[in-house]
Amino acid sequence: MSRLHNGQQFPSLSLPAVGGGSIGLPDDLAGSFGIVLIYRGSWCPYCNAQLAAFSRASETLAELNAKVVALSVDDEATSADLVEKHKLRFPVAHSADVDKVSEATGAYVSADRSYLQSSGFVLNPQGEVITAVYSSEAIGRLVADDVVGFLRYIKADEG
Repeated sequence: MSRLHNGQQFPSLSLPAVGGGSIGLPDDLAGSFGIVLIYRGSWCPYCNAQLAAFSRASETLAELNAKVVALSVDDEATSADLVEKHKLRFPVAHSADVDKVSEATGAYVSADRSYLQSSGFVLNPQGEVITAVYSSEAIGRLVADDVVGFLRYIKADEG
């Protein structure tokens, strides 16, 4: 398992989505900046805060041509409850396979191998990693305000 580095293509993953259907990464984000949030589970207070913050930032992120998706090992009912609780305005995948996602992305895994540690990726519109944040425990993750600032910086540099 190796970590993803800037310039690498984000690996192809297909995960079941809350509410039906599936989320295909990075294809469903193509043409937009993509933010992929792997969260530990609905029980994690830090993850709850992160997801709620990204939901609050969704209009600003949309103005920056950025789409957010989140995923965890939680089952669909638990994930649906989390979406409702925080009124999440982006697709959330459920029932992620710990080994498959960890192998593809390099995400750290809990000591008992029951969940993925928080990992976050910002992708360019071609699906390449432009920043990756890996946490090996409860804290350390992408922050919505930082991502907004980073995308504004990139767009100013392009312009």
